[in-house]
Parts: sequence; C-alpha cells; structure tokens
Amino acid sequence: MEGLYQFLEFTGFANVTVGHLLMITVGLIFIYLAIKKEYEPLLLVPIGFGILIGNIPFLENVGLQLGIYEDGSVLNYLYFGVLKGIYPPLIFLGIGAMTDFSTLLSNPKLMLLGAAAQLGIFLTFLASLALGFSQQQSAAIGIIGGADGPTAIFLSSKLAPELIGPIAIAAYSYMALVPVIQPPVIKLLTSKNERKIKMKPPRSVSKLEKMIFPVVGLLLTTFISPGALPLLGMLFFGNILKESGVTKRLADTASKSLIDIVTILLGLTVGASTQATTFLTPQSILIFVLGAISFMIATAGGVIFAKVMNLFLKGDNKLNPMIGAAGVSAVPDSARVVQHLGLKEDPSNYLLMHAMAPNVAGVIGSAVAAGILMGFLLHLL
Repeated sequence: MEGLYQFLEFTGFANVTVGHLLMITVGLIFIYLAIKKEYEPLLLVPIGFGILIGNIPFLENVGLQLGIYEDGSVLNYLYFGVLKGIYPPLIFLGIGAMTDFSTLLSNPKLMLLGAAAQLGIFLTFLASLALGFSQQQSAAIGIIGGADGPTAIFLSSKLAPELIGPIAIAAYSYMALVPVIQPPVIKLLTSKNERKIKMKPPRSVSKLEKMIFPVVGLLLTTFISPGALPLLGMLFFGNILKESGVTKRLADTASKSLIDIVTILLGLTVGASTQATTFLTPQSILIFVLGAISFMIATAGGVIFAKVMNLFLKGDNKLNPMIGAAGVSAVPDSARVVQHLGLKEDPSNYLLMHAMAPNVAGVIGSAVAAGILMGFLLHLL
C-alpha cells in the first residue's frame, strides 16, 4: 500500500493545479489555430505541443529531473540553446539563405518603412520603464513589437533571461496572429482610395547587386550596431550562400534542414518553458499586454510613415501606405496581409512584391534595434 500511495503521489492527477489546466488549454488553442486556421503552423504546432509537455504536472524538486527548469533534465539541456541565444542566429542563417532581397534593392527607399515600423519597440521600452520594469527588462519587452521571435529571444537571453519565457511566447504568438491584428490597424489608418493605390513594377536587379548586398549590408549594419552581429552576421552569410551561386548545397541545407531542425527545438522548448508553476505570474500577463500594444504601434508606425513619404512623392512613385505595415519582420505573413487587403479593394492590385521590401527590411531593422539597445544598456550588464 505504501508503494501504491507513493505511485499516486507522483502522478499528474495528484499534482495538477488550475494553472496547469489553463496552460494546457492555451496549448490546445495554439494547436487548433495552427491546424484549423493555418496561423503559422510551423511555429504554433511545436510551441503548442511544447506547452502541453511543459505543463504535465509532476512532483518537483525530488530528483526526477523532468521539468525544463530542473538541472540535468533533457528539456533543460535543449533549453540551453534558448537561454544562451544559440538558436536565434541559426534561424537567421536559414532566413538569409531563403530570402530574396531584390525587391528591396529595386526600391531602396522602402527600407525606411522597415525602420519606421521599429517605432513600437522604442515606445514600448519607455512604457515598460514607466510600469516599473528595469531598463534591461524593458528593452527585451519592447523588441516584441518587431514581431521577430528569434530577435526577441536573443535580446532577452542577454538582458533579461528571467523573462525569456513570456517574451518568447508573446513574440511568437503575435507573429502567428498577424492576419488578425494588422488588418484593423491598417484599415483604421488608411482610406479606401489609399488602399487602391497601384505601385509601378519594381525594376530588375542584377546578380552582381544581389551578391554585393550581403557584404555591404553586413558592414554597414554591424558597424552601426555591433551588438546585432550574431544575428545579422548569420543573416547575410546565409544570403551570400544563396546568391553566390557556387554554394547551392550549403544554401539548401541552411534554408531547409537546418532551419527546420532549429525551429523544432526552439518551438518545443519555448512552449515547454511555460511551466505553470514558474510562468504564470502577473508580470507575464503584463508582458503579453505590452507586446500587443508594441506590435500595433509598430504596424501603425509603418503605415503612417508611408503616408508621410507620399507627401513628397508624385505620380506613379506614390506608395500604397498599406505596405508600411509590412515593416515588421513577420516574413512573409505581413506582406501576405497587405496583398490580401489590396486584392480585396481591387482584384488587379498585386502588392506582395512591393510589401516584401519593407518586410525584409524589418528583419534587418529589428536586429539593428536590438543591437542598439544592447549598446545603450551595455554598462548595466
């Protein structure tokens, strides 16, 4: 009987809490949205299932080494890549190897929209400070506005590792919910006529330009923001593997097998880090609220700046201001949202290629913003 009682004591039924049940429900919702609604399934399925794994109740601190926060557990070893910022640069390597920057090179002024969309990062940084978060924590929370999960994880691993769980979940959640969050903001800030603006086709970009860009891009961005070197170095390295034409095998590995493996590990461990006994705090809920505000401000910043640019542009050089919303780095979902809204207003208005320019600029912009924040806060590390 003593053995039976001990067995029962170790079961999940004996250790379950309301928090565990709440997080399991969240995990199931993530999986539902991924499969039924197809919201970023490559992210939400691993994260959602990771939430289930992380919230199976067990007796803690008795030497079982099961939980993600228990030294020596398998999940803890896998989580090391998140805590030390190892996974995000590998993700950036894969993104670089699959990204075509030709739309950005054909119309470089659209890079300004990627910069404008980073407004949400810095405004949320100030809001977080006002709510009592430390400078390091505020910087890590603010980066959620870039809708860039890897950058959010990378920066929080350096500045606020204690908040890496809620920040990562918030960042990836809002990346997945781009089709839900962005359209109302875009429609609120644009008129029907503005949404119907047709942009002239982008010019053709030469192979030489595409090969030079990763080298010049690396030197310019990392000289300005050395803190972003692990991210941008891998991004541009992956891109030159793609564009050089002589390293196809390496580019294919980076853009397919490698990024898929890292996405599985990252998503699963980030999901498992939502262990209810550690994750569910008022601070985590506040981070989710601030992250949503940050993302909406970033979307608005891109749209408004596109409207400002139109004041100085004439004729067919005018921009459809909706493409400013793609300045966040949720590639390619933000660009697809703009494309969908454009076609809804005018079935002959194809904006995807135009929106991809600020979209890929947003990837670079969020990484640069992270590096700048690290530079400002270096004395506090």
